[in-house]
Amino acid sequence: MYLHETKIRIRYGETDQMGYVYYGNYAQFFEIGRVETLRSLGVSYRSMEENGIMLPVINFNVKYIKPARYDDLITIKTILKKVPAARIEFDYEIFNEVGQLLTTAHTDLVFVKKQNMRPTGAPENLIQNLNDILNKTDL
Repeated sequence: MYLHETKIRIRYGETDQMGYVYYGNYAQFFEIGRVETLRSLGVSYRSMEENGIMLPVINFNVKYIKPARYDDLITIKTILKKVPAARIEFDYEIFNEVGQLLTTAHTDLVFVKKQNMRPTGAPENLIQNLNDILNKTDL
């Protein structure tokens, strides 16, 4: 298992009239966590796209437990439980500053060739870097 944490502060424009983060904004928070997790593994969305690989979301599930509010500093924990092949799965947990669990989510994405939008394997450097990290933590 690989876990990466990203912190962001809730902006006023991300909240609704009740002062809670609008539910639709959580997808963006999970994307931030996902992008930064991949970056921490040495792979950027930009580099994948430049190499002809796209990564569309094919499944998105979310459970809202408690609201995040304006100016909260939230922690997005992004978890990879297994090494990807043609599909990559992310689990997420969002916590507030006092450590309360606010939201959980899961996404499935598939690696596709930009040229024909057909499935392809995960980039080799992503697989290798993740395997290296997982092997070090298993010792």
